[in-house]
Amino acid sequence: MLYYPYFRGKQYELILLRDFAEFLTTHAVCPIIEPVRENLSPLHRTIQSLTEQNTNFTLVMNPQVGELAGGAEIDQQLEEALEHSPNAALGIIVNGDSNVDSIRSSIEARPDRSFSVIHQGFEQGKGLAEALNELTNIREHIFIDSFTGKLYRRHFREGRTRRILVRNSFKTRKNADYDESEHFSDLHITYTDEGMNGFGDYLIVGDEYSEQGGPAYAVAIHVTYLNSEDDMFVYHFKSVQDASPINPAGKFLEALRKLIDKYREPESNIFKSLACNQFVELLENEHFPGLGKVKQISMQHHLELIADILSRA
Repeated sequence: MLYYPYFRGKQYELILLRDFAEFLTTHAVCPIIEPVRENLSPLHRTIQSLTEQNTNFTLVMNPQVGELAGGAEIDQQLEEALEHSPNAALGIIVNGDSNVDSIRSSIEARPDRSFSVIHQGFEQGKGLAEALNELTNIREHIFIDSFTGKLYRRHFREGRTRRILVRNSFKTRKNADYDESEHFSDLHITYTDEGMNGFGDYLIVGDEYSEQGGPAYAVAIHVTYLNSEDDMFVYHFKSVQDASPINPAGKFLEALRKLIDKYREPESNIFKSLACNQFVELLENEHFPGLGKVKQISMQHHLELIADILSRA
C-alpha cells in the first residue's frame, strides 16, 4: 500500500468508496475514513462493500469534525461491523488533547485489531513513541504534514511499522477566486525523500471541513493533472456567471464545456480516466447531477490518476 487518501464520511464520499471498492483493492489504495454523520447506515454499507472487496482501509474511531466530533469512540455497532473486516484498521487521532496512557490503553484493549495512529498535533513525540514501541498491532503511523515536523516524525523511525505522510495539497478558496491552474503536489514522487513508506492527501476537497457549502455564485470543477516532469497540478474550470447564486445548472455547464475543451485538445495533459468519460457524457446530455456528484467525479479522477502513476512507478 502506497496511497492513503483521506475521506470525511459525507454522502458523496461514501458512495465513491462503495462504487470504487474493487478499484481501490486492485490498485492497493488504502482509504482513511473519518466518520462525520450521526446516521451511520451509509457508513455501514460502505464498510460492507470495502470488506467484500478485501480493501485495506482505516476507520477513525475518535472523529474530530462533524456531528461526531468530541464524542465517545465509535459505537459498538461499528466495532461489530469491523469484526468481519480483517483488512480494516482502527484509526486513532492523537492531538493536543490526547494522553499517552489513554492512547496506549485504547490500543492494548483490542489486541486482535490493527491500528493506524494518526498524528495530528500531539507534542510529546518521544514519550509516545516509547509507549507504543512494544505494541505489535500498530499497522502504520500516519503523519498529517501540517501538524507534524521532521523532528517529531523521527521519533517513530524504529521498528517495521509503516510511516505515511498525508499532506493537504488543495488550497480552498471561493470558486470565483481560483486561478485557471496551480501546483497541487509532488509528494507522489518525493515521499521516499521524506523517509516515508507511503503518502496521502485530501484529494480535491482539502482538509478544511464544513457541514455544507454556501450558495454557489460560481461553479468550479477541479481536475488534477501531471506536467511533463510528472509534477502534479490542478485545473480549476470556472463558470462565467459568478454574480448571483441562481442557475447552478447553467453555471455547471459553462465550467464543464471549458473542461471538455481542454480534455479534447490533441496534446491535452488531462489523464483519460473513466471519470472524464462521465464528464463527457454529462456534457453530451447537458445534465447537471448536483454539486456533490460533480465533486465525487473529480475525486474519482484523482484516484485514477494516482493509481496510474503508481502502476508506472
